Amino acid sequence: MSNLRRLCLTSFLASLVSLTLVAQSSPEWKVKTEWVRAHEAFLASDAIRGRGSATPDELIAATYVASQFAMYGLKPGLADGSYIQRVELVQPVEDGKAKILSPQHSDFSLQEDKDFRLQRTAGESVTAPLQKIEGSDTTAKIAPGAIVLVTGASEASPSTLIRAAFSSGAKAVLLANPSLKLPAAGGEQVSMRPRVSGTTAAMPRRSFTLAELTASAAQRLARLDNGTQISIEIKTKDTSRYSYNAVGVLPGTDSSPQGKVLLLSAHLDHLGIGRPVKGDDIYNGANDDASGTTAVMELAHALSAGTPLRRTIYFVCYGSEELGGLGSTYFREHPPVPLERIAANLEFEMIGSQDPKMPKGELMLTGYDRSNLGSTLAQHGALLGDDPYPEQHFFERSDNYPLALKGVVAHTAGGWGTPPTYHQPDDDLQHLDLDFMTQAIQSMIEPVRWLANSDFVPQWAPGRQPVAR
Repeated sequence: MSNLRRLCLTSFLASLVSLTLVAQSSPEWKVKTEWVRAHEAFLASDAIRGRGSATPDELIAATYVASQFAMYGLKPGLADGSYIQRVELVQPVEDGKAKILSPQHSDFSLQEDKDFRLQRTAGESVTAPLQKIEGSDTTAKIAPGAIVLVTGASEASPSTLIRAAFSSGAKAVLLANPSLKLPAAGGEQVSMRPRVSGTTAAMPRRSFTLAELTASAAQRLARLDNGTQISIEIKTKDTSRYSYNAVGVLPGTDSSPQGKVLLLSAHLDHLGIGRPVKGDDIYNGANDDASGTTAVMELAHALSAGTPLRRTIYFVCYGSEELGGLGSTYFREHPPVPLERIAANLEFEMIGSQDPKMPKGELMLTGYDRSNLGSTLAQHGALLGDDPYPEQHFFERSDNYPLALKGVVAHTAGGWGTPPTYHQPDDDLQHLDLDFMTQAIQSMIEPVRWLANSDFVPQWAPGRQPVAR
């Protein structure tokens, strides 16, 4: 090789190394909208049928996330050298048909698949006083602990009354449906909420039963007086079921056994296949929560591309949030590091559109005043503000909560909490604000980078740490 060629090659390699170092050390990482769109185009596609909780479609989503983690250079986040954490669940299934009885009227009896259909249940029998409500009365005061019979409901009113009943502490809603047609026998069993194997702990969702009654069954029940004791008898047996978390880790330079780590998370599941609306039965979940999952992946993309960080960061996308925070509960019970080492957890939920009550470009942080995490990140440039919907209890309704109950300072950063597409089949790619999503993810990169390189350990405000009830 000639001296000239050697000199040129040496100069080229030096320039290449210099450019690489500049690229790695530069904080000016730019999230591209096409990256955001590409993630959403897969996760919210009809091909994986809404990523139903604890289904093979959820496993496909978890595998996609794990593959992105690997591509970005994250290490497997689990002790067995894998990216996928299998979540062991106990699934109750019906053991015989449910009945609706009245202890005060021995001749009153309604049978599942003949007189009613269960839509939702935790599989627990309940006995409570009957409260009858006309469906047009959406402002009715619902008694805590009641079994509510809703008659004459319009197409728009049932969801309002169901939410009100659940919020008030009602045990069940029995919804009169004159068009309901049931077989005399057989039919599919209702899907009951599973629980994490070895624990009953999860997000605090009370036992609640929702059933549709035929017109004749509703008429029979309506003849009973308000306050009559009603029993919903359900017998179950336990079976196995599995959900899936995707877990990747970006090791920090602080490898001490007591070093603090960070946790960035979202949930990758949604509702799957459900009741058709305008002919569409796939609940794609583009906003809820493919958007948060995209945020976690793109934060992993950005932070792994820069200079090594001091603190280790775990990137986790949970399964079965829609079933009551089961994936995050399992992760909490089987963490890759002791919980006391987790300095902070930021969950990303439904960042696909701007909340109309928030300042332009700003995400809400649930439970903002419960700790000093949000205010400190805001001081370092994070576009985070207080949750304007305290009555919705969003802090308790996402995957941050199971960890918060164990002392981890954990909050959720979100966009619009209740958009028109919430839990609807049209929560799809076409209804996302991709520019807002991209800007929201971009806004969190440098504040998280600062947090990962700092000594700051967030603290709960006095008396504001959540406790299990």
